[in-house]
Amino acid sequence: MRRDADRYTLFTRRALLLGGLKMGLLGMLGARLYWLQTVESDKYKVLADDNRINTRPLTPSRGLIFERTGEPLAANRNNFRVLITADKGRVSEAMKQAETVLERLDRVIAISDGERQRIIEQMRRNRSFVPVTVRENLTWEQVAQIEFNAPDLPGVSIDLGQTRDYFFPELMSHIVGYVGRVSPDDLRDSDDPVLQLPGMRIGKKGVEKGADEALRGKPGGIQVEVNAVGRVVRELDRVEGESGANLLLTIDLELQQYVTERLKDQSASAVVMDVITGDILAMVSVPSFDNNTFARGVTQTEWQELLNDPKKPLLNKAAQGVYPPGSTYKMVTALAALDSKTVSLWDRIPCAGSIEMPGGVKKYCWIHPAGHGWLNVVEALQQSCDCYFYEAAKRAGVDRIAEVAAKLGFGKPTGVGLPEESGGLQPTRAWKQDRESKPWGVGDTYNLGIGQGDMLSTPLQLAVMTARIANGGFDVQPRLVAASAGARDALQPPAVQNKPSGASLRFNPQHLKAVQTGMDMVVNSQSGTAFASRISEKGMAMAGKTGTAQVKRITESERARRMSQAELPWHLRHHALFCGYAPVDNPRYACAVVVEHGMGGSTTAAPITRDILLQTQKIDPSRRPERFKSAALAGGTVAEVPPPKRSEP
Repeated sequence: MRRDADRYTLFTRRALLLGGLKMGLLGMLGARLYWLQTVESDKYKVLADDNRINTRPLTPSRGLIFERTGEPLAANRNNFRVLITADKGRVSEAMKQAETVLERLDRVIAISDGERQRIIEQMRRNRSFVPVTVRENLTWEQVAQIEFNAPDLPGVSIDLGQTRDYFFPELMSHIVGYVGRVSPDDLRDSDDPVLQLPGMRIGKKGVEKGADEALRGKPGGIQVEVNAVGRVVRELDRVEGESGANLLLTIDLELQQYVTERLKDQSASAVVMDVITGDILAMVSVPSFDNNTFARGVTQTEWQELLNDPKKPLLNKAAQGVYPPGSTYKMVTALAALDSKTVSLWDRIPCAGSIEMPGGVKKYCWIHPAGHGWLNVVEALQQSCDCYFYEAAKRAGVDRIAEVAAKLGFGKPTGVGLPEESGGLQPTRAWKQDRESKPWGVGDTYNLGIGQGDMLSTPLQLAVMTARIANGGFDVQPRLVAASAGARDALQPPAVQNKPSGASLRFNPQHLKAVQTGMDMVVNSQSGTAFASRISEKGMAMAGKTGTAQVKRITESERARRMSQAELPWHLRHHALFCGYAPVDNPRYACAVVVEHGMGGSTTAAPITRDILLQTQKIDPSRRPERFKSAALAGGTVAEVPPPKRSEP
């Protein structure tokens, strides 16, 4: 019995011990459950919701672009696109799953190797759950096929996005520019999370790039419930983004169309500018290109064709093209010589047809090899005498010339609003020393005095120079954007303005008047170099200056036989330039024209400028605000803006 009692006691102690351990474990489990379900319930609810709910950004609607009368130039069109989303918590597994899904999706919509590589790289670069655009502009049939195969395509969804449409591409591509996909370089240059939105397009050229931040808008967001494989079950909440600002440009489309037609079949550019307000009324570079091609994605073949075209259609020649200004620069030399008091208004300088430099090198007067005789500054401008301006430049000196040139807009970008704008080149003593480790010489001064040598300018800079001379010496600044407004606010046309908006450049009024008189006589005097291109309509007469810029140095033998430029290959012929303003009595519009390899400013560029300035005065865009259309200039999509009514040339 004793033995049985001991065994019973041992069993009881063991049972109690095991029971205690079980109760302890159950207590610990209960405590843990209480801790998880009660104390930290909010935390784990959030984590659970993170698995169940995805927050996805919504790309904002890009702002619209209009020309000065309210005609739409750039708007948005709705399009269906397919997105793919992956959880990057486990990168290797997520990428492997994405590749598998893309293989399945390839059977529905053919996906090239290049597209697949882009998608995978973008998924690796993006944050978790940020969708990546696989394809845009899907047809209804493609959308239906993807939705039908949805169970086999985890993480794939159909989304309604927007694509950019450009009206009048042949007229406006260089100004408006285009949008394109966000590149790795764009992401390195900016930490804006908007750039990682699926299908996000940003400005790559023109106004689209210059005003990109204003046009972008602010993103919205959408909350969706997803199942275990990432498939969207339902939409829980949506906050729409804020559309970008709408822009009203200073360009007059009717004038832009006329100038484009007038320059047709040339490799040329022209700028028309309001000398009072600085509004760029027309800026044309021909040939042009279709910016819709870049908005949808240019192919390699299309890209190579554009790159290999000798007339460079991708280059905005008006703002990017740089050329020796030739004799159009003589207004700068004249003002520098007069303001430095090294030449007076009535000083006469002889022209014997050439001058001899140190070392026996001759520099010739291209217009009159036999010599013009004795000329004052007005007569020298009228007849474009090289020898006069050689001497005037030598007397004024490079430093004074560079100072006046800077006042008139040379040597740096004008700030018109095009990021790709060139600043040209205004050579100085310091520039030559830095570039060539040589001192500035008298030959350099002679070349600069007639706008040759290293001097380079853009047609836009020539228009700015002409405008500042025409308006009496005021620092008018060129602009392309006349107004901007929120997506739901009305755009207002630019107000009529009759006084120069800029500060005075402090030129002597008598000196400016002499230059203006010389430009008047260039066109309206029988001995002027552009007399054949005068405007005969009453009250519309123009003043201006011809220019011919050498591309190839003329040899002594070629000069002796007066070789015709037409004998040379096209790419070796001189550039033809003309700067003018009108009307002479009350200047309002300035124009600069450059025809690449056009051979002569008086024969090629001057007639074009005459026609452009005559048409500009007939339209009179700066004084006719009633031409502005009272259409609804807000909304964001093509359907909400008035369709264009004008046909392209």
